[in-house]
Amino acid sequence: MQRNDQNLATGIAFPLVVDLDGTLTPSNTLLEAICLLVKQSPTKLARALGCLTKGRAAFKDYVVANTSFSAAKLPYRENLLEYLRKEKGKGRQLVLATASHRTVADLVSEHLGIFDDVIATSSTNLKGRRKLEAIRSKLGEDFVYAGDSSADLPVWEAAKGAVLVGASTATTKIVGRTTPLEAQFPQASVGLKRWAIALRLHQWLKNLLIFVPLLTSFSFFDSEKIATSLLAFIAFSFAASATYLINDLWDLDSDRAHPRKRLRPLARAEISIVSALTVAGVLIALALLLAFDISTPFLSIIGLYLLITTSYSWFLKRYVILDVMVLSVLYTLRILAGAAAIMVTTSAWLLAFSVFIFLSLALVKRCSELVSIEQSGGKAPSGRNYRVGDLVVLWPLGVGAAMSAVVIFGLFINAPETVARYQSPLLLWLVALGLVYWLSRLWIKTARGEMQDDPVIYALMDRSSQVVVVGMIAAILGAYLISWEAFYG
Repeated sequence: MQRNDQNLATGIAFPLVVDLDGTLTPSNTLLEAICLLVKQSPTKLARALGCLTKGRAAFKDYVVANTSFSAAKLPYRENLLEYLRKEKGKGRQLVLATASHRTVADLVSEHLGIFDDVIATSSTNLKGRRKLEAIRSKLGEDFVYAGDSSADLPVWEAAKGAVLVGASTATTKIVGRTTPLEAQFPQASVGLKRWAIALRLHQWLKNLLIFVPLLTSFSFFDSEKIATSLLAFIAFSFAASATYLINDLWDLDSDRAHPRKRLRPLARAEISIVSALTVAGVLIALALLLAFDISTPFLSIIGLYLLITTSYSWFLKRYVILDVMVLSVLYTLRILAGAAAIMVTTSAWLLAFSVFIFLSLALVKRCSELVSIEQSGGKAPSGRNYRVGDLVVLWPLGVGAAMSAVVIFGLFINAPETVARYQSPLLLWLVALGLVYWLSRLWIKTARGEMQDDPVIYALMDRSSQVVVVGMIAAILGAYLISWEAFYG
């Protein structure tokens, strides 16, 4: 924070009028309310848009009246709040003045408990000069204004002092020419690291499953298929990142109540809703264009993936067990996508094995969340229809799914097509043993509360898992390439 002490003598006694959206909170309360409206009742969005014919005030009135908005879950600028509390302690009058709906403003004022009065939109949308008129009618000509947007330039021009909060360089220069600067809170830049977290770039590791058909068809020396698989990996990763952004917008409330997810860039409003939607739209467009260039079947699977993930975000994840079943299907879709990209068929054995092993891994993720909540003294996760008591059912279900995957793999080893295709199919039993060890270890880690990430990501990053996975791949290649009889004969 920067503060101009030369203006304190004339400005400190004046009432401090504080904007809400972009200033007190880095978020936009109207857009957050619209997200809530779509989440609670998508059909009401059309009615809300119809209210725009009556003006922005009527639109805001409808949106707020049909959502359960919570001021307690909003992210706030803590450095600004600290400044306001100090000014309040000096006896200074604080007024919240915003173009947001009156109901939202009142909830924020009640939650923070530092404002003496509220000026907000009711029948008239208080933006720009209309906000200035409302402030003057309430306080007269002597006030200091805290805001962020160029839309507030008329208010600053009339104010006795300015507090700039996250204002752009251009806005800062204009205000500085007309109004004494009392304090300044620069906007922290959103770096590539925060965008990488929002896009879940580390989750792209899941999309390595696209290369499984390249391995199982033993086409890893075909340069054309390798290039196609790489392109499919990029397309699927773009689509996945877009869905992560949309999912985070959908889950703003529940993420802010979560001990770890509350630190996500969208939950903290470090990335705006408009920016997130724009980037998601661009990524989906790029994914579909790449998919169209690869093949029609691959494009269809990308479309199906987007449909399922959207349905999962909207409502499927609220249903016990159905959510983990959907996750196992989404993992399996990655394998099907890889097969569609390079035009190879996937065996029923592979698909059955995939569904069960990824069902187990999805249950690992759910159980790890419940174990974490149990250790912190909680009863249930926010936004999920699970309880800590469900662990007594989820444990055996998850371990059973893991062992079912191993059994399916064992049956695959003795299948006639396996015997015909592999030179030494007995070596595949090393893979089965590796699966038993690896899956059992994941579940032990989960029981100990050590599974802090997605199990697939954990498996790819954990050193012991890496050794086991490389060993299993080596056993598969050995079974395919090495003739046991020739070796001993």
